Amino acid sequence: MLNWDDPLAKFKQPAGNMNANTNTDVERYARAAAATEMLGRLEPEAAAPMKAVGTAPVVPQAPEQAGATGLEQVEFGARRLAVDDKMMINCRADLNQLVPFKYKWAWQKYLNACANHWMPQEINMTADIALWKSRDGLTDDERQVIKRNLGFFSTADSLVANNLVLAVYRLITNPECRQYLLRQAFEEALHTHAYQYCVESLGLDEAEIFNMYREIPAVHDKASWAMRFTESLGDPTFRTGTPEADQRLLRDLIAFYVVFEGIFFYVGFVQILSMGRRNKMTGVAEQFQYILRDESMHMNFGIDVINQIKVENPHLWTEEFQREIITLIREAIDFEISYARDTMPRGILGLNANMFEEYLQYIANRRCAQIGLAEQYPGASNPFPWMSEIIDLKKEKNFFETRVTEYQTGGALSWD
Repeated sequence: MLNWDDPLAKFKQPAGNMNANTNTDVERYARAAAATEMLGRLEPEAAAPMKAVGTAPVVPQAPEQAGATGLEQVEFGARRLAVDDKMMINCRADLNQLVPFKYKWAWQKYLNACANHWMPQEINMTADIALWKSRDGLTDDERQVIKRNLGFFSTADSLVANNLVLAVYRLITNPECRQYLLRQAFEEALHTHAYQYCVESLGLDEAEIFNMYREIPAVHDKASWAMRFTESLGDPTFRTGTPEADQRLLRDLIAFYVVFEGIFFYVGFVQILSMGRRNKMTGVAEQFQYILRDESMHMNFGIDVINQIKVENPHLWTEEFQREIITLIREAIDFEISYARDTMPRGILGLNANMFEEYLQYIANRRCAQIGLAEQYPGASNPFPWMSEIIDLKKEKNFFETRVTEYQTGGALSWD
């Protein structure tokens, strides 16, 4: 006969009381603390795996403050999952049950991402190879723009993928959001594949490109900045469930989705797409165009997650915390301006570093507004309106005249 007794049962949240609306944060934190304290008082013999004659081993487990993981023991006879059981973080509902959806926007974003499937090898690099090998095809400044951006992006997307898989996925306790995170992780791998494909096609020094974040200060500074905001989340012992830990998760999500993907990528996007607009390096530019479309979806998903956490945990969005985020964003803008000046010390392609400074301030204002902060750079305007057209373009042939920009899979295409 199996023994399902749990010595910590009286400290656990009852199965029928998972509605976030009926439990205050203080109560949740208190329950978790009481359970942890109880486990600490167990004798070593009691804390060790227990096995009696004719029984299966039972191992007392301290409840995870971070909520459910999806790997919990299946409870036979538990009531069915309700929508109100679901929460973005610190949820104890069964994460293996995708439905009923609470955040339908997350599921729709997953479907949209699946429809927008592409592969790097589908893009013709023949013209790029010929131009790169041509002695007079590109200036030294134009070559530097290509190499610097391949160097930054090739490791940046790997860093984002590692953060998603090793940290964010574990701490977001909602199955439909996790479904999108799995798709995003694949797309980050796809982007790294695309950069490698460009490097290989052009015959570039792979060691130079992929190690650039250790050798070029402007590239290193951005990667190093981002690492500050993933160290705690990547720590397997890090748990949410306290106001301090929850706030740290929220801050680090803002650092990656709003800043790293929403600000740090945009100088490179403008530079490479500007070359494509001038019929130079059109294959590389087309790769970056599709990556930009993916990254825009990633950023919008992350912002929705951030705002949902704020709605469910308003106590985290303090004035002091908002000031910290503003400081973080302004610091990031300074790093990206430095990167623009490093990659483009002289004006080329009708661009110059001063234009990027205004563009980044404009982008920063948009990002602040998206997460409910005041504009930090009043009057900043967009010197590259064509970038918005590229991001928003639907069912139009792109400016490289190679394929439809809305690169949906065959089963998802509408032929109306």
